[in-house]
Amino acid sequence: MLQKSSNAVFSSSSESSSFFAFRPSHSLLPPPTPLSLRFFSMTADDDHPHHRKLHLRHSSTSSFKLLNPVLACGASPDSHQTSSSLRNDDGSPVHGLSESIVGVLGGGQLGRMLCQAASKMAIKVMVLDPSENCPASALAYDHMVGSFDDSATVQEFAKRCGVLTVEIEHVDVATLERLEQQGVDCEPRASTIRIIQDKYLQKVHFSQHAIPLPEFMEIDDLEGAKRAGDLFGYPLMIKSKRLAYDGRGNAVAKSEEELPSAVSALGGFGRGLYVEKWAPFVKELAVIVARGRDNSILCYPVVETIHKENICHIVKAPADVPWKIRKLANDVAYKAISSLEGAGVFAVELFLTKDGQILLNEVAPRPHNSGHHTIESCYTSQFEQHLRAVVGLPLGDPSMKTPAAIMYNLLGEDEGEPGFKMAHQLIARALEIPGATVHWYDKPEMRKQRKMGHITLVGPSMGVVEARLNSMLKEEVSENQNEVSPRVGIIMGSDSDLPVMKDAARILDMFGVSCEVRIVSAHRTPELMFSYASSARERGIQVW
Repeated sequence: MLQKSSNAVFSSSSESSSFFAFRPSHSLLPPPTPLSLRFFSMTADDDHPHHRKLHLRHSSTSSFKLLNPVLACGASPDSHQTSSSLRNDDGSPVHGLSESIVGVLGGGQLGRMLCQAASKMAIKVMVLDPSENCPASALAYDHMVGSFDDSATVQEFAKRCGVLTVEIEHVDVATLERLEQQGVDCEPRASTIRIIQDKYLQKVHFSQHAIPLPEFMEIDDLEGAKRAGDLFGYPLMIKSKRLAYDGRGNAVAKSEEELPSAVSALGGFGRGLYVEKWAPFVKELAVIVARGRDNSILCYPVVETIHKENICHIVKAPADVPWKIRKLANDVAYKAISSLEGAGVFAVELFLTKDGQILLNEVAPRPHNSGHHTIESCYTSQFEQHLRAVVGLPLGDPSMKTPAAIMYNLLGEDEGEPGFKMAHQLIARALEIPGATVHWYDKPEMRKQRKMGHITLVGPSMGVVEARLNSMLKEEVSENQNEVSPRVGIIMGSDSDLPVMKDAARILDMFGVSCEVRIVSAHRTPELMFSYASSARERGIQVW
Protein backbone atom coordinates (compact mmCIF):
# COMPACT_ATOMS: atom_id res chain seq x y z
CA MET A 1 0.00 0.00 0.00
CA LEU A 2 1.27 3.51 -0.80
CA GLN A 3 0.87 6.16 1.87
CA LYS A 4 1.60 9.86 1.60
CA SER A 5 2.10 12.82 3.89
CA SER A 6 3.18 16.43 3.33
CA ASN A 7 6.83 15.62 3.95
CA ALA A 8 7.26 11.93 3.26
CA VAL A 9 6.37 9.16 0.87
CA PHE A 10 6.93 5.52 1.63
CA SER A 11 5.81 2.17 0.37
CA SER A 12 5.53 -1.13 2.14
CA SER A 13 4.68 -4.68 1.18
CA SER A 14 5.14 -8.17 2.50
CA GLU A 15 8.17 -8.65 0.26
CA SER A 16 10.21 -5.55 1.04
CA SER A 17 11.14 -3.33 3.91
CA SER A 18 10.48 0.40 3.83
CA PHE A 19 12.30 3.07 1.87
CA PHE A 20 11.77 6.60 3.11
CA ALA A 21 12.15 9.72 1.04
CA PHE A 22 11.14 13.26 1.83
CA ARG A 23 10.62 16.65 0.33
CA PRO A 24 12.62 19.45 1.86
CA SER A 25 10.56 21.83 3.95
CA HIS A 26 8.62 24.56 2.15
CA SER A 27 11.12 27.14 3.40
CA LEU A 28 13.74 25.82 0.99
CA LEU A 29 14.48 27.67 -2.22
CA PRO A 30 13.18 25.83 -5.29
CA PRO A 31 15.77 24.03 -7.42
CA PRO A 32 16.37 25.12 -11.01
CA THR A 33 13.54 22.98 -12.42
CA PRO A 34 10.36 21.62 -10.85
CA LEU A 35 11.15 18.51 -8.84
CA SER A 36 8.99 15.69 -7.58
CA LEU A 37 9.77 12.66 -5.48
CA ARG A 38 9.97 9.30 -7.20
CA PHE A 39 11.18 5.82 -6.40
CA PHE A 40 13.95 3.98 -8.22
CA SER A 41 13.55 0.33 -9.06
CA MET A 42 15.81 -2.23 -7.40
CA THR A 43 15.51 -5.96 -7.82
CA ALA A 44 17.10 -8.69 -5.76
CA ASP A 45 17.17 -11.11 -8.72
CA ASP A 46 20.26 -10.34 -10.80
CA ASP A 47 20.18 -13.62 -12.71
CA HIS A 48 17.87 -12.26 -15.39
CA PRO A 49 19.16 -9.73 -17.96
CA HIS A 50 15.79 -7.98 -17.97
CA HIS A 51 16.11 -7.24 -14.28
CA ARG A 52 19.62 -5.89 -14.71
CA LYS A 53 18.30 -3.38 -17.23
CA LEU A 54 15.79 -2.19 -14.66
CA HIS A 55 18.65 -0.92 -12.55
CA LEU A 56 19.06 1.91 -15.06
CA ARG A 57 15.43 2.96 -15.09
CA HIS A 58 13.40 5.26 -12.93
CA SER A 59 10.07 3.89 -11.72
CA SER A 60 7.23 5.65 -9.96
CA THR A 61 5.68 2.45 -8.69
CA SER A 62 8.48 0.14 -7.59
CA SER A 63 9.88 0.02 -4.08
CA PHE A 64 13.42 -0.81 -3.01
CA LYS A 65 14.22 -4.16 -1.53
CA LEU A 66 16.31 -3.10 1.46
CA LEU A 67 17.81 -4.68 4.54
CA ASN A 68 16.81 -1.77 6.75
CA PRO A 69 14.98 1.56 6.37
CA VAL A 70 17.25 4.57 5.96
CA LEU A 71 16.76 8.27 5.43
CA ALA A 72 17.50 9.63 2.00
CA CYS A 73 16.11 12.42 -0.13
CA GLY A 74 15.33 11.88 -3.79
CA ALA A 75 13.91 14.06 -6.50
CA SER A 76 13.61 14.00 -10.27
CA PRO A 77 11.86 16.18 -12.86
CA ASP A 78 8.45 15.05 -14.02
CA SER A 79 9.60 15.51 -17.58
CA HIS A 80 12.48 13.04 -17.23
CA GLN A 81 12.18 10.08 -19.59
CA THR A 82 14.31 7.00 -20.02
CA SER A 83 14.67 4.63 -22.94
CA SER A 84 15.42 0.94 -23.11
CA SER A 85 18.37 1.77 -25.38
CA LEU A 86 20.94 4.53 -24.94
CA ARG A 87 21.89 6.68 -27.92
CA ASN A 88 24.58 9.20 -28.82
CA ASP A 89 23.71 12.77 -29.75
CA ASP A 90 23.77 11.80 -33.43
CA GLY A 91 21.20 9.06 -32.83
CA SER A 92 23.60 6.13 -33.15
CA PRO A 93 23.28 3.41 -30.50
CA VAL A 94 25.65 3.29 -27.54
CA HIS A 95 27.14 -0.19 -27.18
CA GLY A 96 27.45 -0.12 -23.42
CA LEU A 97 26.62 2.37 -20.70
CA SER A 98 28.54 5.29 -22.16
CA GLU A 99 31.00 5.82 -24.99
CA SER A 100 32.04 9.22 -23.67
CA ILE A 101 35.57 9.44 -22.26
CA VAL A 102 35.48 11.01 -18.80
CA GLY A 103 38.41 13.33 -18.20
CA VAL A 104 39.34 13.83 -14.54
CA LEU A 105 41.48 16.75 -13.42
CA GLY A 106 43.63 15.10 -10.75
CA GLY A 107 44.84 11.54 -10.32
CA GLY A 108 44.96 11.02 -6.56
CA GLN A 109 43.11 8.43 -4.52
CA LEU A 110 39.72 9.83 -5.55
CA GLY A 111 40.68 9.46 -9.20
CA ARG A 112 41.89 5.94 -8.49
CA MET A 113 38.56 4.93 -6.95
CA LEU A 114 36.68 6.58 -9.82
CA CYS A 115 38.69 4.37 -12.19
CA GLN A 116 37.83 1.29 -10.13
CA ALA A 117 34.13 2.13 -10.33
CA ALA A 118 34.39 2.91 -14.05
CA SER A 119 35.89 -0.49 -14.79
CA LYS A 120 32.68 -2.22 -13.69
CA MET A 121 30.71 -0.22 -16.24
CA ALA A 122 33.39 -0.18 -18.97
CA ILE A 123 33.49 3.62 -18.85
CA LYS A 124 36.81 5.06 -19.99
CA VAL A 125 38.44 7.47 -17.53
CA MET A 126 41.45 9.64 -18.41
CA VAL A 127 43.32 11.54 -15.71
CA LEU A 128 45.47 14.65 -15.80
CA ASP A 129 48.04 14.71 -13.02
CA PRO A 130 51.63 15.96 -12.73
CA SER A 131 52.90 12.81 -11.03
CA GLU A 132 53.84 9.88 -13.28
CA ASN A 133 53.09 7.45 -10.43
CA CYS A 134 49.90 9.08 -9.14
CA PRO A 135 47.44 6.61 -7.53
CA ALA A 136 45.09 6.63 -10.54
CA SER A 137 47.78 6.10 -13.18
CA ALA A 138 47.83 2.30 -13.04
CA LEU A 139 44.04 2.00 -13.43
CA ALA A 140 43.13 4.83 -15.79
CA TYR A 141 42.30 4.34 -19.48
CA ASP A 142 44.97 6.96 -20.10
CA HIS A 143 47.11 9.27 -17.98
CA MET A 144 48.29 12.62 -19.29
CA VAL A 145 51.22 13.84 -17.21
CA GLY A 146 50.82 17.56 -16.59
CA SER A 147 49.47 20.17 -14.23
CA PHE A 148 45.70 20.46 -13.79
CA ASP A 149 46.07 24.19 -13.01
CA ASP A 150 48.01 25.00 -16.20
CA SER A 151 45.72 26.51 -18.84
CA ALA A 152 47.42 25.15 -21.98
CA THR A 153 47.68 21.66 -20.51
CA VAL A 154 44.03 21.57 -19.45
CA GLN A 155 42.91 22.77 -22.88
CA GLU A 156 44.94 20.04 -24.60
CA PHE A 157 43.58 17.45 -22.19
CA ALA A 158 40.00 18.58 -22.84
CA LYS A 159 40.38 17.79 -26.57
CA ARG A 160 40.71 14.10 -25.72
CA CYS A 161 37.64 13.86 -23.47
CA GLY A 162 33.88 13.84 -23.86
CA VAL A 163 33.21 15.37 -20.45
CA LEU A 164 35.49 17.02 -17.90
CA THR A 165 35.16 16.59 -14.13
CA VAL A 166 37.39 17.08 -11.08
CA GLU A 167 38.72 15.09 -8.16
CA ILE A 168 40.21 18.25 -6.65
CA GLU A 169 38.66 21.71 -6.79
CA HIS A 170 41.96 23.64 -6.90
CA VAL A 171 42.11 23.84 -10.67
CA ASP A 172 42.34 26.68 -13.20
CA VAL A 173 38.69 27.73 -13.18
CA ALA A 174 39.22 30.54 -15.72
CA THR A 175 40.27 27.93 -18.26
CA LEU A 176 37.20 25.83 -17.47
CA GLU A 177 35.01 28.88 -18.08
CA ARG A 178 36.66 29.46 -21.47
CA LEU A 179 36.27 25.80 -22.37
CA GLU A 180 32.57 25.93 -21.52
CA GLN A 181 32.17 28.94 -23.81
CA GLN A 182 33.77 26.83 -26.55
CA GLY A 183 31.24 24.06 -25.96
CA VAL A 184 33.29 21.74 -23.74
CA ASP A 185 31.13 19.79 -21.28
CA CYS A 186 32.30 20.45 -17.69
CA GLU A 187 30.53 18.77 -14.76
CA PRO A 188 29.99 20.27 -12.28
CA ARG A 189 29.94 23.66 -13.95
CA ALA A 190 32.87 26.07 -13.78
CA SER A 191 30.68 28.55 -11.88
CA THR A 192 30.33 25.96 -9.10
CA ILE A 193 34.08 25.31 -8.97
CA ARG A 194 34.74 29.07 -8.76
CA ILE A 195 32.37 29.43 -5.80
CA ILE A 196 33.68 26.44 -3.89
CA GLN A 197 37.43 26.83 -4.38
CA ASP A 198 37.30 30.18 -2.54
CA LYS A 199 35.92 29.37 0.91
CA TYR A 200 35.02 32.98 1.66
CA LEU A 201 33.12 33.29 -1.63
CA GLN A 202 31.47 29.95 -0.78
CA LYS A 203 30.25 31.38 2.55
CA VAL A 204 28.91 34.49 0.84
CA HIS A 205 27.07 32.39 -1.76
CA PHE A 206 25.39 30.12 0.77
CA SER A 207 24.47 33.01 3.07
CA GLN A 208 22.73 34.66 0.11
CA HIS A 209 20.66 31.49 -0.23
CA ALA A 210 19.59 31.56 3.44
CA ILE A 211 21.58 28.46 4.36
CA PRO A 212 22.53 28.39 8.07
CA LEU A 213 26.24 29.07 8.64
CA PRO A 214 28.56 30.12 11.46
CA GLU A 215 28.97 33.92 11.41
CA PHE A 216 31.98 35.04 9.35
CA MET A 217 33.78 38.12 8.07
CA GLU A 218 36.72 38.99 5.85
CA ILE A 219 39.90 40.36 7.47
CA ASP A 220 42.61 42.40 5.74
CA ASP A 221 44.87 43.40 8.63
CA LEU A 222 45.49 42.87 12.33
CA GLU A 223 43.04 45.58 13.32
CA GLY A 224 40.34 43.81 11.34
CA ALA A 225 41.18 40.55 13.08
CA LYS A 226 40.92 42.26 16.47
CA ARG A 227 37.51 43.71 15.55
CA ALA A 228 36.39 40.20 14.57
CA GLY A 229 37.59 38.91 17.94
CA ASP A 230 35.64 41.64 19.73
CA LEU A 231 32.54 40.79 17.69
CA PHE A 232 32.67 36.98 17.76
CA GLY A 233 34.67 36.30 20.91
CA TYR A 234 37.33 33.66 21.44
CA PRO A 235 38.39 31.07 20.47
CA LEU A 236 38.32 32.47 16.94
CA MET A 237 38.70 30.34 13.80
CA ILE A 238 40.92 31.94 11.14
CA LYS A 239 40.87 30.42 7.67
CA SER A 240 42.59 30.82 4.31
CA LYS A 241 40.25 31.58 1.46
CA ARG A 242 41.97 29.25 -1.01
CA LEU A 243 44.01 26.02 -1.11
CA ALA A 244 42.68 24.90 2.27
CA TYR A 245 41.90 21.22 2.79
CA ASP A 246 42.83 18.26 5.04
CA GLY A 247 43.52 20.57 7.97
CA ARG A 248 45.62 22.99 5.95
CA GLY A 249 44.60 26.62 5.98
CA ASN A 250 42.98 26.68 9.43
CA ALA A 251 44.31 28.26 12.63
CA VAL A 252 42.70 28.92 16.00
CA ALA A 253 43.39 32.03 18.09
CA LYS A 254 42.37 31.47 21.71
CA SER A 255 42.91 35.11 22.61
CA GLU A 256 43.75 38.46 21.04
CA GLU A 257 47.41 37.88 21.90
CA GLU A 258 47.44 34.77 19.69
CA LEU A 259 46.12 36.56 16.59
CA PRO A 260 49.54 37.51 15.11
CA SER A 261 50.92 33.97 15.42
CA ALA A 262 47.74 32.42 13.98
CA VAL A 263 47.82 34.79 11.00
CA SER A 264 51.53 34.14 10.48
CA ALA A 265 50.93 30.37 10.51
CA LEU A 266 48.55 30.83 7.57
CA GLY A 267 51.03 32.85 5.53
CA GLY A 268 49.92 36.36 6.42
CA PHE A 269 47.08 38.60 5.31
CA GLY A 270 48.39 38.67 1.75
CA ARG A 271 47.22 35.10 1.29
CA GLY A 272 43.59 36.14 1.77
CA LEU A 273 42.00 35.35 5.12
CA TYR A 274 38.62 35.40 6.80
CA VAL A 275 37.35 34.48 10.25
CA GLU A 276 34.47 32.40 11.54
CA LYS A 277 32.74 32.57 14.87
CA TRP A 278 33.56 29.43 16.82
CA ALA A 279 30.78 26.86 16.31
CA PRO A 280 30.06 25.02 19.61
CA PHE A 281 29.31 21.73 17.86
CA VAL A 282 28.70 18.40 19.55
CA LYS A 283 29.15 16.37 16.37
CA GLU A 284 30.41 16.88 12.85
CA LEU A 285 28.09 15.40 10.23
CA ALA A 286 28.27 15.01 6.47
CA VAL A 287 25.90 14.23 3.62
CA ILE A 288 26.96 13.00 0.19
CA VAL A 289 24.59 14.50 -2.38
CA ALA A 290 24.31 13.39 -6.02
CA ARG A 291 22.88 15.63 -8.71
CA GLY A 292 22.08 14.36 -12.19
CA ARG A 293 22.13 16.21 -15.48
CA ASP A 294 18.34 16.32 -15.31
CA ASN A 295 18.59 18.10 -11.91
CA SER A 296 17.49 14.95 -10.09
CA ILE A 297 18.93 14.95 -6.56
CA LEU A 298 19.64 12.07 -4.20
CA CYS A 299 21.09 12.24 -0.69
CA TYR A 300 23.04 9.45 0.97
CA PRO A 301 22.35 8.69 4.64
CA VAL A 302 23.80 11.22 7.09
CA VAL A 303 27.16 10.17 8.58
CA GLU A 304 29.24 11.31 11.54
CA THR A 305 32.84 12.36 10.88
CA ILE A 306 35.51 12.29 13.58
CA HIS A 307 38.65 14.30 12.94
CA LYS A 308 42.21 13.91 14.18
CA GLU A 309 44.40 17.02 13.92
CA ASN A 310 41.83 18.55 11.54
CA ILE A 311 41.96 15.54 9.17
CA CYS A 312 39.10 13.09 8.75
CA HIS A 313 39.98 10.06 10.87
CA ILE A 314 36.79 7.99 11.25
CA VAL A 315 33.39 8.05 9.53
CA LYS A 316 30.37 6.31 11.09
CA ALA A 317 27.41 5.43 8.88
CA PRO A 318 24.64 6.09 9.60
CA ALA A 319 25.12 8.88 12.14
CA ASP A 320 23.71 8.17 15.60
CA VAL A 321 21.41 11.19 15.73
CA PRO A 322 17.61 11.55 16.08
CA TRP A 323 15.38 11.32 13.04
CA LYS A 324 14.61 15.06 13.09
CA ILE A 325 18.35 15.86 13.01
CA ARG A 326 18.84 13.57 10.00
CA LYS A 327 15.97 15.28 8.21
CA LEU A 328 17.30 18.74 9.06
CA ALA A 329 20.79 17.76 7.84
CA ASN A 330 19.33 16.46 4.57
CA ASP A 331 17.27 19.64 4.18
CA VAL A 332 20.37 21.83 4.52
CA ALA A 333 22.45 19.62 2.20
CA TYR A 334 19.69 19.49 -0.43
CA LYS A 335 19.24 23.25 -0.32
CA ALA A 336 22.98 23.90 -0.63
CA ILE A 337 23.44 21.70 -3.70
CA SER A 338 20.24 23.02 -5.29
CA SER A 339 21.88 26.47 -5.29
CA LEU A 340 24.83 25.26 -7.41
CA GLU A 341 25.11 24.28 -11.07
CA GLY A 342 26.15 21.06 -12.74
CA ALA A 343 26.08 17.30 -12.27
CA GLY A 344 28.15 15.10 -10.01
CA VAL A 345 28.61 14.07 -6.41
CA PHE A 346 29.01 16.72 -3.73
CA ALA A 347 29.96 16.45 -0.06
CA VAL A 348 28.24 18.74 2.43
CA GLU A 349 30.05 19.01 5.78
CA LEU A 350 27.91 20.13 8.72
CA PHE A 351 28.06 21.06 12.40
CA LEU A 352 25.46 19.82 14.89
CA THR A 353 25.30 22.33 17.75
CA LYS A 354 24.32 21.82 21.37
CA ASP A 355 20.91 23.36 20.78
CA GLY A 356 20.11 21.09 17.82
CA GLN A 357 20.99 23.46 14.97
CA ILE A 358 22.60 22.28 11.76
CA LEU A 359 25.20 24.69 10.37
CA LEU A 360 26.92 24.26 7.03
CA ASN A 361 30.70 24.08 7.34
CA GLU A 362 31.77 23.66 3.71
CA VAL A 363 31.03 21.86 0.44
CA ALA A 364 33.27 19.83 -1.87
CA PRO A 365 32.23 19.49 -5.57
CA ARG A 366 33.47 15.90 -5.91
CA PRO A 367 33.57 12.52 -4.16
CA HIS A 368 34.77 12.90 -0.59
CA ASN A 369 36.47 11.09 2.28
CA SER A 370 33.17 11.00 4.17
CA GLY A 371 31.71 8.86 1.38
CA HIS A 372 34.38 6.18 1.03
CA HIS A 373 32.31 3.76 3.11
CA THR A 374 29.70 3.70 0.33
CA ILE A 375 31.88 1.33 -1.72
CA GLU A 376 31.05 -1.49 0.69
CA SER A 377 27.99 -0.19 2.53
CA CYS A 378 25.67 1.25 -0.16
CA TYR A 379 23.96 -0.11 -3.25
CA THR A 380 25.64 2.61 -5.34
CA SER A 381 29.04 3.91 -4.27
CA GLN A 382 29.74 7.63 -4.44
CA PHE A 383 32.27 6.94 -7.21
CA GLU A 384 29.84 5.03 -9.42
CA GLN A 385 27.26 7.72 -8.67
CA HIS A 386 29.60 10.51 -9.77
CA LEU A 387 30.24 8.74 -13.08
CA ARG A 388 26.53 8.10 -13.60
CA ALA A 389 25.83 11.78 -12.99
CA VAL A 390 28.48 13.31 -15.26
CA VAL A 391 27.80 11.03 -18.25
CA GLY A 392 24.02 11.40 -17.94
CA LEU A 393 22.94 7.98 -16.65
CA PRO A 394 20.11 7.74 -14.11
CA LEU A 395 21.27 8.10 -10.53
CA GLY A 396 21.59 4.88 -8.53
CA ASP A 397 20.15 3.86 -5.18
CA PRO A 398 22.11 5.61 -2.37
CA SER A 399 20.62 3.48 0.42
CA MET A 400 22.79 1.43 2.75
CA LYS A 401 22.75 -2.32 2.12
CA THR A 402 24.31 -3.06 5.51
CA PRO A 403 22.99 -1.82 8.88
CA ALA A 404 26.26 -0.15 9.95
CA ALA A 405 29.68 0.79 8.62
CA ILE A 406 32.83 2.56 9.83
CA MET A 407 35.55 3.98 7.61
CA TYR A 408 38.98 4.29 9.24
CA ASN A 409 41.59 6.41 7.46
CA LEU A 410 45.11 5.01 7.19
CA LEU A 411 47.13 8.16 7.89
CA GLY A 412 50.91 8.24 7.81
CA GLU A 413 52.23 7.75 11.36
CA ASP A 414 55.89 8.29 10.43
CA GLU A 415 58.09 9.19 7.47
CA GLY A 416 59.38 6.66 4.97
CA GLU A 417 59.89 2.98 5.69
CA PRO A 418 58.95 3.13 9.42
CA GLY A 419 55.63 4.66 8.40
CA PHE A 420 54.98 1.90 5.85
CA LYS A 421 55.79 -0.71 8.47
CA MET A 422 53.30 0.74 10.97
CA ALA A 423 50.59 1.02 8.33
CA HIS A 424 50.98 -2.58 7.24
CA GLN A 425 50.96 -3.88 10.79
CA LEU A 426 47.48 -2.39 11.02
CA ILE A 427 46.53 -3.78 7.60
CA ALA A 428 47.58 -7.25 8.76
CA ARG A 429 45.22 -6.93 11.73
CA ALA A 430 42.41 -5.63 9.50
CA LEU A 431 42.67 -8.68 7.26
CA GLU A 432 41.75 -10.81 10.29
CA ILE A 433 38.57 -8.80 11.05
CA PRO A 434 35.21 -10.04 9.71
CA GLY A 435 33.56 -7.48 7.43
CA ALA A 436 36.76 -5.45 6.92
CA THR A 437 37.95 -4.27 3.50
CA VAL A 438 41.36 -2.68 2.96
CA HIS A 439 41.91 0.05 0.37
CA TRP A 440 45.55 0.98 -0.29
CA TYR A 441 46.16 3.99 -2.53
CA ASP A 442 49.59 2.88 -3.78
CA LYS A 443 51.31 6.20 -3.04
CA PRO A 444 55.08 5.79 -3.45
CA GLU A 445 56.03 8.19 -0.63
CA MET A 446 55.00 7.93 3.03
CA ARG A 447 54.61 11.15 5.01
CA LYS A 448 53.14 11.92 8.40
CA GLN A 449 49.38 12.53 8.30
CA ARG A 450 49.24 11.70 4.60
CA LYS A 451 46.19 9.69 3.50
CA MET A 452 47.69 6.37 2.41
CA GLY A 453 44.56 4.24 2.38
CA HIS A 454 41.45 3.39 4.36
CA ILE A 455 39.73 0.43 5.96
CA THR A 456 35.96 -0.02 5.88
CA LEU A 457 34.24 -2.30 8.36
CA VAL A 458 30.60 -3.35 7.94
CA GLY A 459 28.40 -5.35 10.27
CA PRO A 460 24.94 -6.05 11.69
CA SER A 461 25.00 -3.10 14.12
CA MET A 462 27.11 -0.07 14.99
CA GLY A 463 28.00 -1.70 18.32
CA VAL A 464 29.42 -4.75 16.57
CA VAL A 465 31.37 -2.68 14.05
CA GLU A 466 32.78 -0.42 16.78
CA ALA A 467 33.87 -3.49 18.74
CA ARG A 468 35.65 -4.84 15.65
CA LEU A 469 37.40 -1.50 15.12
CA ASN A 470 38.48 -1.32 18.76
CA SER A 471 39.78 -4.88 18.57
CA MET A 472 41.80 -4.04 15.48
CA LEU A 473 43.31 -0.92 17.05
CA LYS A 474 44.05 -2.57 20.41
CA GLU A 475 45.87 -5.38 18.63
CA GLU A 476 47.96 -2.74 16.88
CA VAL A 477 48.97 -1.21 20.23
CA SER A 478 49.75 -4.66 21.63
CA GLU A 479 51.93 -5.58 18.67
CA ASN A 480 53.87 -2.32 18.91
CA GLN A 481 54.59 -2.99 22.58
CA ASN A 482 55.67 -6.63 22.03
CA GLU A 483 57.07 -6.37 18.53
CA VAL A 484 58.21 -9.56 16.82
CA SER A 485 60.37 -9.26 13.72
CA PRO A 486 58.58 -10.69 10.68
CA ARG A 487 60.12 -13.79 9.13
CA VAL A 488 58.07 -13.73 5.93
CA GLY A 489 57.25 -10.78 3.72
CA ILE A 490 54.06 -11.04 1.64
CA ILE A 491 54.22 -8.52 -1.18
CA MET A 492 51.85 -7.83 -4.04
CA GLY A 493 51.60 -5.29 -6.81
CA SER A 494 48.06 -4.09 -6.16
CA ASP A 495 45.42 -4.04 -3.43
CA SER A 496 43.27 -6.13 -5.78
CA ASP A 497 45.47 -9.09 -4.73
CA LEU A 498 44.60 -8.67 -1.04
CA PRO A 499 41.52 -10.95 -1.02
CA VAL A 500 43.73 -13.83 -2.17
CA MET A 501 46.91 -13.08 -0.28
CA LYS A 502 45.20 -12.52 3.08
CA ASP A 503 44.70 -16.29 3.23
CA ALA A 504 48.47 -16.72 3.08
CA ALA A 505 48.85 -14.38 6.05
CA ARG A 506 46.16 -16.26 7.94
CA ILE A 507 47.85 -19.66 7.37
CA LEU A 508 51.23 -18.32 8.48
CA ASP A 509 49.59 -16.95 11.62
CA MET A 510 48.05 -20.36 12.33
CA PHE A 511 51.54 -21.86 12.39
CA GLY A 512 52.93 -19.02 14.51
CA VAL A 513 55.06 -17.59 11.71
CA SER A 514 55.29 -13.80 11.92
CA CYS A 515 54.82 -11.97 8.65
CA GLU A 516 54.29 -8.55 7.16
CA VAL A 517 51.97 -7.61 4.30
CA ARG A 518 53.14 -5.00 1.82
CA ILE A 519 51.71 -3.60 -1.41
CA VAL A 520 54.58 -2.47 -3.62
CA SER A 521 54.85 -2.58 -7.40
CA ALA A 522 58.19 -3.45 -9.00
CA HIS A 523 56.83 -2.05 -12.27
CA ARG A 524 55.41 1.29 -11.09
CA THR A 525 57.71 1.99 -8.13
CA PRO A 526 60.99 0.13 -8.75
CA GLU A 527 62.94 2.35 -6.30
CA LEU A 528 60.52 1.48 -3.51
CA MET A 529 60.72 -2.22 -4.41
CA PHE A 530 64.53 -2.05 -4.32
CA SER A 531 64.46 -0.30 -0.93
CA TYR A 532 62.10 -2.93 0.48
CA ALA A 533 64.18 -5.86 -0.77
CA SER A 534 67.48 -4.30 0.32
CA SER A 535 66.30 -3.80 3.88
CA ALA A 536 64.45 -7.13 4.19
CA ARG A 537 67.24 -9.15 5.83
CA GLU A 538 68.01 -6.54 8.52
CA ARG A 539 64.30 -6.36 9.39
CA GLY A 540 64.24 -10.11 10.07
CA ILE A 541 62.86 -11.38 6.77
CA GLN A 542 64.48 -14.68 5.84
CA VAL A 543 66.16 -14.25 2.46
CA TRP A 544 67.50 -17.16 0.39
